[in-house]
Amino acid sequence: MLALVVLSGFVMAMIAPWFSRRFPVGAGRGLALLPCLQAVYFFFLLTRATTGVNEAFSLPWAPQLGLFFSFRADGLGLLFAFLISGIGCLITLYASGYLKGHADLGRFYLWLFIFMAAMLGVVLSDNLILLFVFWELTSLSSFILIGFKHDEQRSRDAALQALLVTGLGGLIMLAGFILLGETAGTYEISLILSQGSTLQSSVLYLPTLILVLVGAFTKSAQFPFHFWLPNAMEAPTPVSAYLHSATMVKAGVYLLARLNPVLGGTPEWQTIVILVGAATILTGAYLALGQTDLKRLLAYSTIAALGTMVMLIGFGDDLAIKAAILFLFAHALYKGALFMVAGAVDHESGTRDIRKLGGLARKMPFTAFAAALAALSMAGLPPLIGFIGKELLYERSLQAGPWISALAIFAALSNIFVAGLVAVTPFWKRMPAEETSERHIHEAPPVMLLGPVLLASLSLLAGLFASQTGKLLAAAVSASAGQAIKVKLALWHGLTPELGLSLLTILFGLGLYALHRPIQSGLEKLQKIPGPEQVYILGLKGLIAFATTLTHKLQSGYLRYYLTIIILSVVTGVSLTLLIHGGLHWPEQVLDLRFYEVALVVMILIAAFNTTIIDSRLSAVASMGVIGFGVALLYLLYGAPDLAMTQFLIETLTVILFVVAFYHLPRFSSLSSRKTRILDIVISLFVGGVMTTLIISSLGGQGFTSISEYFAQNSYALAHGRNVVNVILVDFRGIDTLGEITVLSIAAIGVFALLKLRSTREKSGGKS
Repeated sequence: MLALVVLSGFVMAMIAPWFSRRFPVGAGRGLALLPCLQAVYFFFLLTRATTGVNEAFSLPWAPQLGLFFSFRADGLGLLFAFLISGIGCLITLYASGYLKGHADLGRFYLWLFIFMAAMLGVVLSDNLILLFVFWELTSLSSFILIGFKHDEQRSRDAALQALLVTGLGGLIMLAGFILLGETAGTYEISLILSQGSTLQSSVLYLPTLILVLVGAFTKSAQFPFHFWLPNAMEAPTPVSAYLHSATMVKAGVYLLARLNPVLGGTPEWQTIVILVGAATILTGAYLALGQTDLKRLLAYSTIAALGTMVMLIGFGDDLAIKAAILFLFAHALYKGALFMVAGAVDHESGTRDIRKLGGLARKMPFTAFAAALAALSMAGLPPLIGFIGKELLYERSLQAGPWISALAIFAALSNIFVAGLVAVTPFWKRMPAEETSERHIHEAPPVMLLGPVLLASLSLLAGLFASQTGKLLAAAVSASAGQAIKVKLALWHGLTPELGLSLLTILFGLGLYALHRPIQSGLEKLQKIPGPEQVYILGLKGLIAFATTLTHKLQSGYLRYYLTIIILSVVTGVSLTLLIHGGLHWPEQVLDLRFYEVALVVMILIAAFNTTIIDSRLSAVASMGVIGFGVALLYLLYGAPDLAMTQFLIETLTVILFVVAFYHLPRFSSLSSRKTRILDIVISLFVGGVMTTLIISSLGGQGFTSISEYFAQNSYALAHGRNVVNVILVDFRGIDTLGEITVLSIAAIGVFALLKLRSTREKSGGKS
């Protein structure tokens, strides 16, 4: 059941374009039914997980390699799955209003559901390689979604940037997964989590840790990879509200929380993760202060929030994990709501610039209500869940010392600043009369209001019923900490230092918001200092320039140059390997050659030499035929009649085809200079010498044990086939055969294209 629920999104993705065309009015409501049902299912499993009952599914994929198509639904994965499907349901409805009438709405739903299913696969996979497959699929689908407005250059650039950063990070992470799996002896995450001491004592621990962390940091927009997230705001608001607040950017946080029991707790883990998280908090909170675009304000504050979660997971103790999971849950609710509010404002007013917005509360009262409620949670005011999350953050930061406490306070001040700009300025600031008269603004449609109102209301309910929220999150906290932890949440803990810090933060935050105009004016120029994004831009330009130069050098258009480069590369690599690794071995006994074998070899050599100097094409084809038939005779003399038969057939067909094709062509022309021909002779002798040396060395070196007996014994046991040759081709050398099939398929497509072209020309009377 678990696997079917996860994979059902891919089925819905295939149906979505047709469904949106068939039912253009109610498509969003119909499609939203699946993620809604998924959310109910995952919520039910989450409540069961609090009692220690976890669902699991496993199917052999490539068991010899330790790969299984396996899913496991524990508290951590189910919390993410519930958020992914629940918010996904609201986003599907929201998009039906935001993109109403859009020509590509069906395509949008297609990739939205692919992304949704991939995210569920990431958080519920119990196999590292399966997790990686879904991980990269989220990068690919997010690339399409970010670049949804593909006719705009900025959208294409933002999509490419996100793909390159997260995709490259994912490939680096794959190397870490392989090291992790090989060290643990399994790729099953549930089994790896029980081998923490073994992995941490391994010499491969540090490289494994670094490789995995790079993948997590790039996905969750950690410093210095943070720049792709604000640029991804070029995507439509449903994409920003879903991918960049509640789901994709939290995949890295999920991975850190998932692997914390096995990789966490070491000085290396704590140093790297805490420092990167702290740097991300500082960067995101600071850059958010200077933004005037609603979505970029929320994007930079999201970066700071992600840094907070990462830093808390870096500490790794029970209190820090509890604070991280609660902060993640609260952030998904209020930030998803605020992103949808920003989209509604943009949809109705035509702008996201806060300097051009004001007085919308009267015209968009429900949107203003949702914005206010979500912003109060973001600012950390009681009785919303964001207040409890901030209290736990302050409690853990005070234990960490003054520097971490100062960082947490700065992040909270930035949150209040951003919350005011998003929820107060557009709705309650007085808008100039000329701006008001030019616009006909009204409330957003109901499908666009449901998401922000519901998420904002859940922020309030989660705070009011804090004890029940704690019980719901306990399974996720326990899974991340690697041990059972009770989570007790409450709005009131008495007069504590954390409460005092909260009050001071609110007061100073309100003061900062009151001065937001001079603050933003002062930061406008200061924040234009070059940063990591400029490094990315320069690196990308340099890579493109290098590729262009290399292409111009190598892609000359002459087949002879291509062949020369390929042949020289191969033989140079082979010869260097033979010299460096001591592969040169002369056989102890000289081969016992018979006179007819020597005569046959001499005949082949004479034919090869004659092919290169003769002026007649037909004579050259005949000489090549002598070479091929001579090789076939050698096969026959050395006991390989099957190869000899194949060679005879191929050579006969080749000679006939060449004669038919070349018969009407003119005589050879001298197209190369004497110097070029001498160079060709040198290259030919070099290649021939290396290949001869390789063959002689293989005869004189230590050979491997014959594998024919292995194939004979295992063809039926492992591949269930009695024909050993077929089993070798299809199973043991399956990739080789797949390559051959691919080549034949490509050739068939080429033949079909030529026939199609000929048919088209005949129909048009020979005109091209």
